[in-house]
Amino acid sequence: MDSFKNFIFLLMIITMNTISAQQKDPCRYIKTPSGYLMVLRQGDDVLAHIEDLAKNENIPSASFTGIGFASEVTFGFYDFEAKKFDPKTFKKVEVGSLTGSVAWNEKGPSIHVHGVATDDKFNAYGGHILSLHVGTGSMEIYINVNDKKLERKVEQPLNANVLQLKCP
Repeated sequence: MDSFKNFIFLLMIITMNTISAQQKDPCRYIKTPSGYLMVLRQGDDVLAHIEDLAKNENIPSASFTGIGFASEVTFGFYDFEAKKFDPKTFKKVEVGSLTGSVAWNEKGPSIHVHGVATDDKFNAYGGHILSLHVGTGSMEIYINVNDKKLERKVEQPLNANVLQLKCP
């Protein structure tokens, strides 16, 4: 009888661990007719998830929009003289508008994203997003896939990644 109780106890532990693992790693995206719908959760790195989606689904190029809560967003204003971004980080904000594109460079997916976020006093901040992490709640991102592969290359004298078009 003790071995049966031990077996039942072990089965309960395995079941609880399986349920716990499923709750910790919910589905992050689904396929839609025009691309994908991604729903990210607290703590998720938004840019990393978009980059992983592009790699895993072999997306040639895409545009995306989104909304949601952020625990932290870092905007960067590009200083053309210094040829680098001047970053500024804001915590506990609501992203009212997120828009960007996915292309490729020699290293892999190249994500270019801008947005606007507000704090609890309704002050708005915006511009080029260098990093973004989901806060309490979630972030919804709608990805529209294009059929042509697009590339970005660093152009001088800007020293900035620029989307390349190949006209017919």
